[in-house]
Amino acid sequence: MLRSGSERVQLLNNYLTKMVIKKISLESPWAAVLVLLCLNLLGVKSQPLVPAIITFGDSTVDVGNNNYLPTVFKADFPPYGRDFKNHQPTGRFCNGKLATDIIAETLGFTNFPPAYLSPQASGKNLLIGANFASAASGYYDNTAILYHAIPLTQQLQYYKEYQSKLANVAGSSKASSILSEALYIVSTGSGDYVQNYYINPYLNKVYTPDQFSSILVSSFSNFVTDLYKLGARRIGVTSLPPLGCLPEAITLFGQGSSGCVARLNSDAQGFNKKINAAVSSLSKNLPKLKIAIFDIYKPLYDLSTAPSKNGFFEARRSCCGTGTVETAVLCNPKSVGTCPNATAYVYWDSVHPSEAANQVIANSLIFAGISLVT
Repeated sequence: MLRSGSERVQLLNNYLTKMVIKKISLESPWAAVLVLLCLNLLGVKSQPLVPAIITFGDSTVDVGNNNYLPTVFKADFPPYGRDFKNHQPTGRFCNGKLATDIIAETLGFTNFPPAYLSPQASGKNLLIGANFASAASGYYDNTAILYHAIPLTQQLQYYKEYQSKLANVAGSSKASSILSEALYIVSTGSGDYVQNYYINPYLNKVYTPDQFSSILVSSFSNFVTDLYKLGARRIGVTSLPPLGCLPEAITLFGQGSSGCVARLNSDAQGFNKKINAAVSSLSKNLPKLKIAIFDIYKPLYDLSTAPSKNGFFEARRSCCGTGTVETAVLCNPKSVGTCPNATAYVYWDSVHPSEAANQVIANSLIFAGISLVT
């Protein structure tokens, strides 16, 4: 196939960028991250470092799938999205960009992969990936079922549909190449605790937190194995955040304290230890799999416990409404007390970080996942 001069230059530029980042990352991962960020800030035009981003999970990465579901866990109304492009709500649980949006931009994407249930998920838009995440989903399928969200098992079924649609658009050979080189992101688990286990008498009486975490990690391992069998080779998995530092968790479980709830943070750390062990096992047992843990616990804990050291003013309360319990439908245009400037707040609503906090988190995740894109 003959290519124009500009196409050849762009391909060469992209190849050299990848080689430079790969070489630098072997010596200093932080330097490789710095190169990525500088290229992004300078507007250097090259092909993205991966052909597509494919995302599974919950409200931390949902970009609008729940807009099309009969669930209360939606974010397609103001003040959500007020700092996003065109100041419009999209279904993202944030005032602006999610951490994964920032990662996509840093990797060279000029458009974000569409929510799979949206009309935009068709034709050539599918070439850059798709987002299957659904707010209120989790590793435990019953969490999603409780709230009429998309269970992780159904997200995987939608991914199989996507594979067929992609082949129709790109051809089988190119589709196979896109899928094997794509970056896969899995971000879920918080809702299994906050929206299910902690408030579900059946679960928390039958299972200890340790037993419940083992169930979740087993589900995670099965999901990654299934995804691998379907062609995924580069997978980034987020850890649990410090559950006890979420404003909603402090309000509901803090017993009047204004600090993080230690018991909940301990549960998150126990889960994270197990999922790290599971990732190590999967790496050994699945040939050619690149998989990395995206640790969001530490950066969000640091922001939550020492906001002023990180350029923030408030971490105990979120920006939306009173900042104590408002999320989803409770964070709405009539919510009294919503802050005028979300950049001063670690949390946008009582569960989800602000765009400013997501920028800090994204920088950390890019560092953790540099091996996945080189």
